[in-house]
Amino acid sequence: MSFPHLLEPLDLGFTQLKNRVLMGSMHTGLEEEKGGFEKLAAFYKERALGGVGLIVTGGISPNLRGRLAPNACQLSFPWQVKKHTKVTQAVHEAGGKICMQLLHAGRYGYHPFSSAPSKIKSPITPFTPSAMSARQVNGTIKDYATSAALAKKAGYDGVEVMGSEGYLINQFISSRTNKRDDKWGGEFKSRAQFPIEIVKQIRAKVGSDFIIIFRLSMLDLVDNGSTWEEVVQLAKWLEQAGVTIINTGIGWHEARVPTISTSVPRGAFAWVTERLMKEMSIPLIATNRINTPEIGEHIIASGQADMVSMARPFLADPDFVNKAAANTPELINTCIGCNQACLDHTFALKRATCLVNPRACYETEINFTPAETKKRIAVMGAGPAGMAFSIYAATRGHEVVLFEAKSEVGGQFNLARKIPGKEEFDETIRYFLNQIKMHNVELRLNTRLDASVVRDEKFDEVVMSSGVKPRAINLPGFDNPKVVDYQKVLNGEVQIGQKVALIGAGGIGFDMAHFLCESESSTLDLERWLKQWGIDKDYKQAGGLTEQVPEDKHRQVYLLQRKTTKIGKGLGKTTGWIHRTVLKQHQVETKVGVSYEKFDEQGLHISVDGNAEILDVDNVILCAGQVSNTELVDEMKATGLPVHLIGGVDVAAELDAKRAIRQGAELAIAL
Repeated sequence: MSFPHLLEPLDLGFTQLKNRVLMGSMHTGLEEEKGGFEKLAAFYKERALGGVGLIVTGGISPNLRGRLAPNACQLSFPWQVKKHTKVTQAVHEAGGKICMQLLHAGRYGYHPFSSAPSKIKSPITPFTPSAMSARQVNGTIKDYATSAALAKKAGYDGVEVMGSEGYLINQFISSRTNKRDDKWGGEFKSRAQFPIEIVKQIRAKVGSDFIIIFRLSMLDLVDNGSTWEEVVQLAKWLEQAGVTIINTGIGWHEARVPTISTSVPRGAFAWVTERLMKEMSIPLIATNRINTPEIGEHIIASGQADMVSMARPFLADPDFVNKAAANTPELINTCIGCNQACLDHTFALKRATCLVNPRACYETEINFTPAETKKRIAVMGAGPAGMAFSIYAATRGHEVVLFEAKSEVGGQFNLARKIPGKEEFDETIRYFLNQIKMHNVELRLNTRLDASVVRDEKFDEVVMSSGVKPRAINLPGFDNPKVVDYQKVLNGEVQIGQKVALIGAGGIGFDMAHFLCESESSTLDLERWLKQWGIDKDYKQAGGLTEQVPEDKHRQVYLLQRKTTKIGKGLGKTTGWIHRTVLKQHQVETKVGVSYEKFDEQGLHISVDGNAEILDVDNVILCAGQVSNTELVDEMKATGLPVHLIGGVDVAAELDAKRAIRQGAELAIAL
């Protein structure tokens, strides 16, 4: 299909955007690295060359107190302009446009100098902010305007004022966090003066030929958030104050509702932007979980928004727009919303990248240049590591033959994609398969690689990506057919009863619990998903929340772990709380500090804190990790050829596709 609405230019009066796609703001970590702005310039240039209509940078603070972290980036002084110029010049040379996001963290600042409208601690940071004096409020407004003027001097085409996600401006707008008794607090009109004055002063400083985007929180998803009437009124005041475009913000960071993870339905919040479309005359941008051109086209064509914002999809594929324009969406490396290499890295103060695209934010370091010596390479195993290596090595000119013992590619991804909420993993398999065809990788399915093939077909090197196998547990009764490993369950090889015990509470255990409890994925049913998380499309309550509607209990599931630490402690920082909440919704019973004794006709015999228990269960599912599948490693090494191990066969970490794909890329560069 074609995408005429997505690719249609947008006239802003004083300038024109070449299409309706915004690359949304993402903090990469390059902003703080030594020499990071050169790398940042390469990162944004590649996205501009990829065809995106307008880029928004990661958040830059207008002053010291507004920084997200002590060493975070700010733009307050003329001497700071030069490094930003490197970015704007690179983007403009590539034919793109770029805005700088202005973000004051407020009480979300991860440092002791944070300030906010009132002295109220955030639930997600350890520091209590100081309450801003009236003088500090006026000074901060001035700082926004000064920073915007410096951004213009640096060559930016505009700024985005971050007024959502629970940052400082949001904190002023909401009675939840604004308890002031001066002219900046009290009634909504007074609380709203802070963002309005910021926009007015920015517009006065930068003139009429400069884009001002305002990121408006249209759905706070917290108690005592904004009402719909307040959202509409503020949007109209902002338009009058000089805003060019309004972008959608969904949920405060402290909200207990998922908004961007892979389990959120695609385009899940476009309906709220559509509500505001009826009230405004300036362009509106829809955002959150828009990751394909088909979704973007539908949102714009149906009148839900004038533009769509995609952030992480441009980590996954810088050429997203060009591929859509060429009508080859099947070649797009789709963002799967996993957060593992982007947001989880950001919150760990590491450089962001992408699970499915390890080049993201490493454009000056990871490149697949033509190999000096072309080699014939045998690859064992078509999981993420094997497929990634194969296409990257073929890109460099090597002759690659990819062997897979099973009838389909995907490896552990074929299991992961069966978990409710992880349907996006299908897209990565589709992408890799198309790349395998494009780069003429010879794929041999239903074929085991052995030493005789390696010798007979005169391969130069062998890459083993044979993956992992479930770790077995040798206890009395565990040879019973009712005790099975997670792979057999996901592959449909066994029937599971209504009462189940899961041994192992890592990522696999959580996934299995979700799989057993949810017969149909709510991710594929938006209305059901909204009810599950208590999101009110009628917007009757401030913040847009309503009572969650629990689903019928499908099974009795026990999730058990040997460790005495908190269940799910090792899950991703930005998604772990979602998985724990889902298990609570399904009434999964968890136990820690468990010792396993045996399984018999009575059930699973365990002890917890020295107290013996018998769990009356129909099945026990082993989710206690994996071991490397090294069965043929020695045989391959005996051929005398160089043998390389990547992915699970190298290190059997829990379904670590991020490491597997990156290893594939790094090995392809090295050979």
